[in-house]
Amino acid sequence: MGECRYSCKSAVETLAWINDIIHFLAPYSSLINAHVVNFFKDRLWENVEAEWIECLRREPVQNLLLIPSGAVQDEWPTSLKEFILKLRSMVFCQDQADMNMAIPGLQMTSLNSVLAQGMNVKKKHEVEILSAVISTVANSVKADAIADVGAGQGYLAQVLGFQYQYPVIAIDACSHHGRVTDARAERIKKYYTSQMIKSGSGIRSLNVPRTITCNVLSIDSLKTLVEISLTGDDLEQSSLKAENQEDLGKLHWHSYANKKSSIVLAGLHACGDLSVTMLKTFLECKDVKAVVSLGCCYNLLSEERIEDGESQCGFPMSHAVRSTSFSLGKSARDLACQSAERWRSLDMHAGIHNFELHAFRAAFQMVLSKYYPEIVMSTPSIGRKGKALRRRHQRRSAESQLHLKGSTCHTTQKFPPNAPLVSETDWTLGSISAIQNLPSEIPCSERAGSEGIKSDGKFLHFENFCQSGLSHLGIKHSHDINLKGIWKEAEPFADLVGPYWSLRAALGPLLETLILLDRLLFLQEQGSALEACLLPIFDPNISPRNVAVIAKKIDKDLRSS
Repeated sequence: MGECRYSCKSAVETLAWINDIIHFLAPYSSLINAHVVNFFKDRLWENVEAEWIECLRREPVQNLLLIPSGAVQDEWPTSLKEFILKLRSMVFCQDQADMNMAIPGLQMTSLNSVLAQGMNVKKKHEVEILSAVISTVANSVKADAIADVGAGQGYLAQVLGFQYQYPVIAIDACSHHGRVTDARAERIKKYYTSQMIKSGSGIRSLNVPRTITCNVLSIDSLKTLVEISLTGDDLEQSSLKAENQEDLGKLHWHSYANKKSSIVLAGLHACGDLSVTMLKTFLECKDVKAVVSLGCCYNLLSEERIEDGESQCGFPMSHAVRSTSFSLGKSARDLACQSAERWRSLDMHAGIHNFELHAFRAAFQMVLSKYYPEIVMSTPSIGRKGKALRRRHQRRSAESQLHLKGSTCHTTQKFPPNAPLVSETDWTLGSISAIQNLPSEIPCSERAGSEGIKSDGKFLHFENFCQSGLSHLGIKHSHDINLKGIWKEAEPFADLVGPYWSLRAALGPLLETLILLDRLLFLQEQGSALEACLLPIFDPNISPRNVAVIAKKIDKDLRSS
């Protein structure tokens, strides 16, 4: 694909990159802002160059799935190839960095079975790397403590505490997560205590993460939390709960006023505005010396209107981007969550069935528009209908395997009772990444030629989809609804869903790049008082949201040390 010609080492370079992205995106606003659920109703394919659509509708599904990664075919129209290649040239490279080169002094340690208990492969990969990065950053700023923001069940906090021996405060809005964190930490503490007794090395003090349950709604609330001294020996409470700002005030300990703290803010996929709040708190709170943040859920970002000026919204953060009067909008923020790596990892059958389900959802929107227009006005959410359909699809496949032993039409795919089933997002958003757990092989009895379900079978699936969707919306199915007529109207264009959705998804990584660069520029605009960078620290095939914003304050004491 070639090396990216853009750089973000300085504010000037970052802004130039951002301006090029904004300029590139301008002609494609209709593609970015479209809702795929309205594909048939609004004839969305007509907003794309006809030559592109006609070319891509003839392409194998595997080629469509590679479009978000920047793959083009020689025979494609020149304008289509230029669109995809230009787009990809502006996407921030998310290939995992050489961590030892990127972060000198990094010492990564594998998690033992006790610390890793309960983690899936993705979580273990993330926590193992991120904890080492945070520890190295914390050492470089001589941190006294680490605040894990959006701590969830405390996996990261516990590794930082028990393995890297840092005092840690684990902050999360969910009280259940706090209880789980405390219970898990107690089990880990017992293990380490017994190991010390067995080794005869003596019992040293263990850094058990202290949990705080608090919904961080503002910079002030997070500042209050991080200003709590974690080094006070007089603190007896290990778990605290704060429902509001008044409760937060009570969490200040008298000993804090006489202590100078150096704290690192850390966040593993802190959702929406929480990642933004972390960066702003890093600037405004004198005790926070560094921040290591990986964001996610861009769809949950708040967005300011230009006239709002200096608001606390999630995008844009930087003064320079605010001055461009550029805004994303909800559809663009949704689209930024798309992952080229996840698309690329899908096999042909997963891609085919995903596009078919998007077609069902878009055709169902036609049902709602024609028969229940008042519901459409409320932007209905119909739940995970694709998941239910796929479960039935797989169950029938498994049953057919049991009854067709010896048949020449078979597959080696096993369906154990507890096999993971497809997890799909709400079909008002239609994220492709959620189908990644489909079996790599589909029984021959479930195929139509080499591509998906036969026409009659597709209508039956669509009919089931509609009945399930109506039921979810509390609507009793009526025989007056002409589902066959609606499907007959939509079906001739159903094969355009894949090409259209693939082109839209290709814009996702570029929109994510814009959001990340805006966050970096916000920090760079503060001048030489700090250093900041974007660093892809995870394998994007395992963890697509893999770019960390890492920033440290540079002061005289640190320069002289």
